[in-house]
Amino acid sequence: MKIIDLHCDALLKLWESKGSLSYANSEELDTNMERLKKGKVWVQCYAVFVYPDVKVEQKFQAALDQIDYFYNEILAKNQEMKQIKQWEDIALLKDGEIGAILTLEGVDAIGNDLEKLKLLYQLGVRSVGLTWNNANLAADGVGEKRGAGLTSFGKEIVQFNNKNRILTDVSHLSEKAFWDVIALAEYPIASHSNAKAICNHPRNLNDDQAKAIFAKGGRIHVVYCPPFVKEDGNAKISDLIKHIDHFCSLGGKKQIGLGSDFDGISTYISDLEDASKYQNLINELLNHFTEEEVKGFAYQNFLDYCPK
Repeated sequence: MKIIDLHCDALLKLWESKGSLSYANSEELDTNMERLKKGKVWVQCYAVFVYPDVKVEQKFQAALDQIDYFYNEILAKNQEMKQIKQWEDIALLKDGEIGAILTLEGVDAIGNDLEKLKLLYQLGVRSVGLTWNNANLAADGVGEKRGAGLTSFGKEIVQFNNKNRILTDVSHLSEKAFWDVIALAEYPIASHSNAKAICNHPRNLNDDQAKAIFAKGGRIHVVYCPPFVKEDGNAKISDLIKHIDHFCSLGGKKQIGLGSDFDGISTYISDLEDASKYQNLINELLNHFTEEEVKGFAYQNFLDYCPK
């Protein structure tokens, strides 16, 4: 069964390696081409993420450098990879082709300059998360004790996203910022978040948040980071399915997707250690849900949501 994965950090690994990794087959990459093909990944989203401790004046260049790896290491060297710049492009993928979408995990890199976000949009960014765990000039992340919401600049970003059919990603936001986004965003998603009711981690969503996303028509993509799946971090595929089952119980059966966080995690769910193992998850899901429902989780729910 084909897969749409809303979040991986392969660009960060390529950037950190300074070009020493090959996207085609480097073992260090959970989402290398060989593994995507074996796992039947149909569309992979690639996050641009800049660490908070990168010097302010170097952050935007770091983001551009990661996008350069996207174009020159992922797309140029792997003919099967096709950039998705318009949501309609997904339906145009031919057999054997894999769609590649740029996303932004935290807007630290743009400072307070919306023109920089416009440039990233022109380069192909189609989903924007306002923060990582830290605070920035747009909002507070889940790790900021202050827990403030969106700034005026953050609201401008959401409005820019709405105007340009860009997804606004709530994963990593403080709870107050989450509610500010839900009030404003036309296309809200959580690209990689689980259910706090199943695993009480700050990065997960409580039931009220999940219901609000579903009520707005948005999507939640479950994440494979073990501490977000099970509190002791010793997670199996069956533990991940508990999160999907819980979101279904809240009315989200047609609004659940997948957001692995591969290449951004250092520990793994058993039998789901990289993109090549994706069908292990599908096979286990088929023991619990109908084929139609599993197709929804795997790709169709996201396709149905793509901004028109």
